[in-house]
Order: sequence, then structure tokens, then C-alpha cells
Amino acid sequence: MPKPKIGLYWCASCGGCEEAVVDLAEDILGVVEAVDIVFWPCAMDFKKAEVEGMADESIVATLVNGAIRTSEQEEMARLMRRKSKYLIAYGSCAHMGGIPGLANQFGREQILKYYYEEGPTVVNEGKTRPQLKHVEEGRELSLPQLRNVVRSLDQVVEVDYYIPGCPPTPKITKAAVGALLDGRLPAKGSVLAPDIALCDQCARKASKPTDVSFSAFSRPHQKLLDPGVCFLAQGVVCMGPATRGGCEAVCPEGNMPCSGCFGGTSRVRDQGAKILSSLCANVGPKEEEEIDQVLAGIPDPVGTFYRYGLARSILRRRVDLGE
Repeated sequence: MPKPKIGLYWCASCGGCEEAVVDLAEDILGVVEAVDIVFWPCAMDFKKAEVEGMADESIVATLVNGAIRTSEQEEMARLMRRKSKYLIAYGSCAHMGGIPGLANQFGREQILKYYYEEGPTVVNEGKTRPQLKHVEEGRELSLPQLRNVVRSLDQVVEVDYYIPGCPPTPKITKAAVGALLDGRLPAKGSVLAPDIALCDQCARKASKPTDVSFSAFSRPHQKLLDPGVCFLAQGVVCMGPATRGGCEAVCPEGNMPCSGCFGGTSRVRDQGAKILSSLCANVGPKEEEEIDQVLAGIPDPVGTFYRYGLARSILRRRVDLGE
């Protein structure tokens, strides 16, 4: 009996999700034994034409990591959707837009001008930029087009399941692949991780304040953090109350606050808005000037509250950016 066919593809991301697959360690041998990997260009020499020649839905599942920023990524997302029975958004960038989605605060021209002309380390007197097409010695070369906004995978194609994390942990990845191979998949559209808040799995849970009044916020590098006390109790922003569990609280275990990479639970409509409303409701001072002083301790609100989820949030993008 033929093995089920599996694909993996990398869009706009850092590559950590590819490493996460390798981080299965010896467990990856069991996966390779159980499936036939027919497309994984990051690891092996597969060609797009080979996928195009496959029958539609002949690939049982494709794990796509990374957000969608370019025309090529959009094209590949549509191709893998057509060829796959199940398309899985693997990791924060495919799931919610991820850190690349923070670029939705800026226009495309603003981004290109900074990185190719105005950046502090840029030496480009001719203000040369990459061109979509270039002809040299009769040969035409082309580059993908940079879209106006960053999108999550499900803003481009239909997604069947989500595996969260930046990157997903080996435990989450192994459980998801096991559920796929064993036919134990939940309802379509599910996030393949526990639907509980991270705080429920955090070793600092007992010290989480039930009645807190913030007089100041500090960033993690600005104070010596107590490894046994809730970050919020120490005046440090932690996304744990607004974030889905399942990561085994690896950041708090390393004495760093949760940054929100697993996204919200099914009961959270907007992860950033949830934690923002909670923190602001508990700011101690009541006078505007004093409130501003407290909130000055969070110098990058978008990067703090929407680090991974801006592209898929209610805000989504700067209002004057087109698709």
C-alpha cells in the first residue's frame, strides 16, 4: 500500500519552522518511514513542475509555513492548496502573519526606500532597486512582486488546520502529524493545540495577581526578574493571559515573558485587544498625565501586543494600504 504523500513549503518567515521539523530528532525517522515526502524544497531537490504534474488532492497534507508577501508565495499557496487534501498553516507566520506582518504598519514604498536608499548602512548612490524584469544577453530574468500588505495563509487560500508557534514545539508538531496519520483530526479549521490560556500551564500561576494596579511597566532587560513570580506582578507585560497554551511555557521557564506566538484561544477575537484592555483597565493612576507616564513603559504597543498577529487582527494593516 502506498504511503500518504506529504509536502512542506516555506513562504515569508525566518526558517525556524523548517528547523522545528528537524527538531523532531529521532522522531522524524518514524515520520519519514510512515509518509512519502513529495515536496520539501528547503531540504531536498524538488521542482515546482513536479508538483504541477500531480493530480489535484493527491498530496494528503501540506504544511505551509510563513506569511504571504510576494506574488510567488501567493502562487505557491494556491498550487499547494489545489494539490493537497489538507492544507495546514504551520507556525505563527502562516497562522497569523507573524513578525513579517508588522510590516503592515508601513507602505511598500516606505519600506523599499528605507532598505535600498536611506538605511544607516546602505551605500547606494544610484538608488538602484530590484526590478521585476531584467533582460541581459537576450535572457529575461524576473523577480516576484512585493505585495502591498502581508497576509496570513488563510487570507489567501482556504486552510484546513493550524499548528501554532514561533516555531511550533516538537511535541505539538509530533501530536499534529500523529493525528493526521491516524485519522484523529478535529473539526475543520481547528488549531491543533490545547484551547486553554498559557497561564494555566505556567509554573508561576500561583503568584498571578487577582487584583493588580500598575504604577509602571518595565521591559525585561530593565530589571532583574524573579524566576518564581508572575511577570505581571513584577510590572512586566506578559501575553500569557491572552495566549493559547501548548508551548509548555518555554519562555517563562527561561525567565522571559510570553510574547504571544501561539495566538489567542477560541474565545479570543483579537489577542492584542484582549491583553491591552486588561492592562489598561488596571493602570493605577487616574489622571491623564500620570497614565501617559505609566504607558510610556510600553514604547512599542503594536510590536508588543500584535507581534505575531497584526495581519489577522481587527487592525490588520495601516488604513491607507491597499491589498
